[in-house]
Amino acid sequence: MSTADLGLPVDVPSTALFTDRYELTMLRAALRSGAAQRRSVFEAFTRRLPEGRRYGVVAGTGRVLDAVENFRFDEPVLEFLEREGVVDSATLDWLAGYRFTGDIWGYPEGEVYFPGSPILRVEGTFAEAVLLETVILSILNHDSAIAAAASRMAVAAGGRPLMEMGARRAHELAAVAASRAAYIGGFGSSSNLAAGFRYGIPTIGTSAHAFTLLHDTERDAFTAQVDALGRGTTLLVDTYDLTSAVRTAVEIAGPELGAVRIDSGDLLLLAYRVRQQLDDLGAKDTKIIVTSDLDEYAIASMAAAPVDAYGVGTSLVTGSGHPTCSMVYKLVARATSDDPDEPLVSVAKKSLGGKTSVGGRKWAARRLDEDGVAAAEVVGTGAVPAELADRQLLVPLVRHGEVIGREPLDSARARHITARAGLPLSATQLSRGEPVLPTELM
Repeated sequence: MSTADLGLPVDVPSTALFTDRYELTMLRAALRSGAAQRRSVFEAFTRRLPEGRRYGVVAGTGRVLDAVENFRFDEPVLEFLEREGVVDSATLDWLAGYRFTGDIWGYPEGEVYFPGSPILRVEGTFAEAVLLETVILSILNHDSAIAAAASRMAVAAGGRPLMEMGARRAHELAAVAASRAAYIGGFGSSSNLAAGFRYGIPTIGTSAHAFTLLHDTERDAFTAQVDALGRGTTLLVDTYDLTSAVRTAVEIAGPELGAVRIDSGDLLLLAYRVRQQLDDLGAKDTKIIVTSDLDEYAIASMAAAPVDAYGVGTSLVTGSGHPTCSMVYKLVARATSDDPDEPLVSVAKKSLGGKTSVGGRKWAARRLDEDGVAAAEVVGTGAVPAELADRQLLVPLVRHGEVIGREPLDSARARHITARAGLPLSATQLSRGEPVLPTELM
């Protein structure tokens, strides 16, 4: 079952109101001026990466495609717009038949990006394309921020499993999107059942401290959990005394105990102590899972510790200090009339304060060095140089209004591993630095 089959779990009839009022007032004015049907090109990009980040990760593309398909102005929405005086009757009539009929190209989900990368290119009439600005940016900014944090944590984990556990630290719908983005970035499972249902992400979870506190003794709690879930379950061992809890856990479950979870204290020190105790008790195959406000730096600090998996919540779903990617959506080219064959002319914002943009319908390619390692992000207009023809990054996602770029989530996850591996080694350093690739404009 696809996400399109399931629909979007939101409290409004469509994604059309996931927008800002000025998108509709611009439409109203453009319809009046006669410019609304001019062929236009919008691009989503970021002028800079979050401070200290070496690369960005594209995530949310699949959700963007769902949102475009569900962007419809039905009767309740139109009635709201009329009641609030947002648009006039002529604009309401136009919105009633809204369907995006243009083309969308973009970096495939899971790919890495850099400042100036044309992450998404939307082509259609001004009226069609301008309405999609807010929902596109909302999705890409959020999901790409989570995926970038997840990628850094995956690097820090060095192949050890990562579990996303941040649902209680985010808006309920954002939490589902965060699980999806984290999976693309390298997390292997989620505690969020909605994410498992909607996207097929493996789900995990056993018990919290409340379960232990419910019972008269820790032994009673462990016995109940093992009886219900089997010896391979994970027991939370830091409610009272850690050493006593580990001993009790092995006594009840035996050496077949799946794992113990440590959720507080000096995790590095405790992991060594618990590993030694488990080995002494004959539970050599019992794994150690650590949780408790982890981020990429805390994970990296435990690289040599006997930790088997990490559970991450707050830091992950908030982008590890960077909850947005500062992406923008700008008009970069347009026709000078509503003739569909009219040539496009470049347009660009020119202002003070670093908020300029580069005009023109762009392509992007990644130049490699002699060893096959990425050396530069090349962005240009016009003809693509022959030596970069097979290194182009944008792929078709929507053609004439029909989605053609939807893919399984695992494809995006696998793509990110490949894309990250193709970057210079310094890309995976957690220390602050500039983008690992320069962006060259042609």
